[in-house]
Amino acid sequence: MKKVYLDNAATTAIRPEVISEMAMVMQQEFGNPSSTHSFGRSSKSILELSRKTIAKQLHAAAQEIIFTSCGTESNNWILRSAIRDLKVQRIISSKIEHHAVLHTLEELQKEFALAVDYVKIKRDGSVDMTHLSELLSQNKPTLVSLMHVNNETGNVLDLDKTARICKQYGAYFHTDAVQSVGKTEIDLQQIPIDFLSASAHKFHGPKGVGFAFVRKGIVLQPMIFGGEQEKGLRAGTEAIHNIAGMAKALKLSYQHLETERNIITELKSYLIEQIGIHFPGYKINGCGEGFYNIANILLPFDEQKTIMILFNLDMKGIAVSRGSACQSGSVKPSHVLAEILDESDIRKPSLRISLSHYNTKDEIDYLIESLKTV
Repeated sequence: MKKVYLDNAATTAIRPEVISEMAMVMQQEFGNPSSTHSFGRSSKSILELSRKTIAKQLHAAAQEIIFTSCGTESNNWILRSAIRDLKVQRIISSKIEHHAVLHTLEELQKEFALAVDYVKIKRDGSVDMTHLSELLSQNKPTLVSLMHVNNETGNVLDLDKTARICKQYGAYFHTDAVQSVGKTEIDLQQIPIDFLSASAHKFHGPKGVGFAFVRKGIVLQPMIFGGEQEKGLRAGTEAIHNIAGMAKALKLSYQHLETERNIITELKSYLIEQIGIHFPGYKINGCGEGFYNIANILLPFDEQKTIMILFNLDMKGIAVSRGSACQSGSVKPSHVLAEILDESDIRKPSLRISLSHYNTKDEIDYLIESLKTV
């Protein structure tokens, strides 16, 4: 059976060069980086070189990169630390964030006397910046947590504008950049972001590793206690092979960014063109342009087909999704689409099609032909 992977917002294939790098480290550099002997020192050298490599891609300082297991851990640590260590009394977020943020906020509300305000979302899925300014004008110790690229619609937040609004009102700014790191330029020297979360498996690296960016001068306490790894901020022996793989993946992503972005942009244009030809009456959920590798498309199908459409495509070897992979077992409609679609449209089938440079026009054609048979 033909296999077509069009769910790159859920995870990405690991680059062959990254697999080679990880295999080399696993075979040759198995020392514990906390050990003082030569084996440990060699692993420590790889660890710190990886940190410098990642920092360089984002124009950050190496000391501002803290290794974690994933974007979810980074989000949890940053949000919790903002309350505990920075004495934040309120967090401003949105109802279209990833559940790694939304569910963390729910728990923090139970544990602390924390106020949570949700900025309004416009019908195109974009953040209402006027409302954000109004909320910030209330003058409480605040952290703003808004994602850079929405994982379901591909809507893009203006990081620089948001960060500067936050600075204007003296608020901290955190962005979940899991969908954008490695796929677009981010200059942390120029954009006054305080915190950023990222995950390697979204940019053709391994699963189980990510990082948090914490702006120099902001002092946080650890969430995981034990040893002195990561400057005492994240105890536990570092997964050197994963960290080296993440650094390699990020470096390659930025080396090939222009070429690969052009390939993916052309593929997305072809996808939308073919959808328009064969399924007139379709709609794009969210902002029309959105991020270049994500298209969330509402199909003009009978709502009876909603439940079976992913199953039928899967039977043909095609991987797409209705929303976040983290809630794929749920029969509920996407919480993101529920914020921007009316009741009649939310019941119709919407597909999130997310692309990588490994995809081809032939695969798009196969998707279109398969959709015709649903």
